[in-house]
Amino acid sequence: MTKGILDRLSEGPVLGDGGYLLELEKRGYVQAGPFTPEVVIEHPDALAQLHREFLRAGAEVLQTMTFYASDDKLATVGLAGKVDDINRNAVKVAREVAAEGDALVAGNLSLTWAYLPEDPSSPDRVRALFDRQLQDQLDAGPPDFWIGETFSYLGEALLFVERAKATGLPVMATMCFEQPEPRSYEGDVPGECAKRLADAGADIVGVNCLNGPEQQLPIALEMRSATGGYVATQPVAYRTTAGDPDFTASPNFPYALDPMQLSRHEMAEFARGAKDGGIDYIGSCCGSVQGHVRAMAKVLGKVPEAEREWKSTTGRAMSAYEYREHTETEV
Repeated sequence: MTKGILDRLSEGPVLGDGGYLLELEKRGYVQAGPFTPEVVIEHPDALAQLHREFLRAGAEVLQTMTFYASDDKLATVGLAGKVDDINRNAVKVAREVAAEGDALVAGNLSLTWAYLPEDPSSPDRVRALFDRQLQDQLDAGPPDFWIGETFSYLGEALLFVERAKATGLPVMATMCFEQPEPRSYEGDVPGECAKRLADAGADIVGVNCLNGPEQQLPIALEMRSATGGYVATQPVAYRTTAGDPDFTASPNFPYALDPMQLSRHEMAEFARGAKDGGIDYIGSCCGSVQGHVRAMAKVLGKVPEAEREWKSTTGRAMSAYEYREHTETEV
């Protein structure tokens, strides 16, 4: 029987997957701007291939392609009637690929853009949007656990925890922080966000997206210090700075991000630092592709297949790799 997420975390760090939306946009399957996931029903094979790349790289969790798969967001591109199909099919695609290895499937939900703290009717609207996605994914799966991500409002993240916990599956909730001084939109520091999410019942709390590793890891470590439970970090694979920690605020977003992309080695060093800092769930987000995840897997000891031994039979180097004694990642 496949071990669940909490059992795996109890044994050591778990490696997540990489980014989906921006990579599928580069491949021509997602439209920049709305970044909605109609690829799930229009080109499921393309989605399956990206899942498979992350699985082969060593990822232990595949997230469903259901970011922005809520009714209000899909309505912006005329796909409100496809909410159920997209959420259900995303679970099926992820489950089929996960079965090729030993990976778990995480049902993914995200910010809804419907949460307005000044509007007393807003929380119930958000609950309804979450409930529809949760039920669709349960009907199709169910997933092994839930990941709610990219919440700037702590209030919206707490609503996600409330609705997801009601399903009986483990719950991971992650905030995102776009300002140089990281705070939720309500003004809560990361440690306070972590405590309140954990107190609300989240099994794993953490931070994801917007920030590169240099800006995000200290946030995760603050959360680590604030709670005794499991902590997650999933930074983008783009170079951000202390003054501009949000890659989506860069004028390079979204069409000229390539010069900002981090190397495999930099993402591997992030994974090493996260492990050394006691972070439990170590993943990555936008801009992180198979090569990044594979480098992270190497330093975490999670590469699924051993590489073939090889050497020149002539006693002389037969590639620049061999001649210069390169290593992809020093473990």
